[in-house]
Amino acid sequence: MLLDSTASGLFPIAPTPFHPDGRLDEGSLDTLIARYLAAGATGVTVLGIMGEAPKLEPDESLRITARFIDGMGKLPVIVGVSAPGFAAMRSLTKAVMDRGAAGVMIAPPPSLRTDDQITGYYRQAVEAIGTDVPFVIQDYPLTLTVQMTPKVIRDIAQEHTSCVMLKHEDWPGLEKISALRRFQKEGTLKPLSILTGNGGLFLDFEMERGADGAMTGYAFPEMLADVVGLQKKGLRDEAHELFDAHLPLLRYEQQQGVGLAVRKYVLMRRGFIASDAQRKPAAGLSAAAKAEVDYLLTRLAKHDARARL
Repeated sequence: MLLDSTASGLFPIAPTPFHPDGRLDEGSLDTLIARYLAAGATGVTVLGIMGEAPKLEPDESLRITARFIDGMGKLPVIVGVSAPGFAAMRSLTKAVMDRGAAGVMIAPPPSLRTDDQITGYYRQAVEAIGTDVPFVIQDYPLTLTVQMTPKVIRDIAQEHTSCVMLKHEDWPGLEKISALRRFQKEGTLKPLSILTGNGGLFLDFEMERGADGAMTGYAFPEMLADVVGLQKKGLRDEAHELFDAHLPLLRYEQQQGVGLAVRKYVLMRRGFIASDAQRKPAAGLSAAAKAEVDYLLTRLAKHDARARL
């Protein structure tokens, strides 16, 4: 199944589980897949920033991808293929697409500054991977430092028929979603799926601005799926009430430098992965930080039984 602009719902960004000694934990990959399916995932994204992709060996990247493709059944698997050079991007893209991936995600390198540089980069990327490979634009200026205006995103999407999705992670970014949907109403932008990231921190209002769903790694994917579903049904208050209960933990996850450590710790506590280990170099959580996360989970459990550990 190839990715297209109708994609919606929840595409969790999968972390890469490791054993404490740094080895890939393939058993936890199977557990992650089962838990994502149970949470209502409509697809999944692997080898993203949260997946510690730069720390993986090429064969590990392919093993992870293959495991998810097999485990997710007919649901689409998007693979992050961002790389310093196009040769590596081309090689990984061909390998994962041959294995059955639905599409790839491409982030712009931090060196890009002007609109022409950004559109030129995606033009070269499409030349490298092939015009028949569906791709996702990753717009994450807080980490990548590349500022994409709605017009630039429109230009990329209009130029390339293979551009089918935007992973929206701008902050603040609600007006960007509104601008893109306005372009579509005006007839100047083709259909484009918009899934949002930022740990889900703004998902409540992103859905109301026209997002199609979430693509992020918050440690309660069930909440993300529920908020998306409730908003699509027009149950605004119910969506916000559920979201608000998770907001303290969402906020804690957003701390720069330890966000992945928090997520992996909660996922471990919840049984999604066996260990919260990250591959070095990495920042871990202190005993005090773990106690704070445990306290937040205890408070969350009063409102969402899925936090009872």
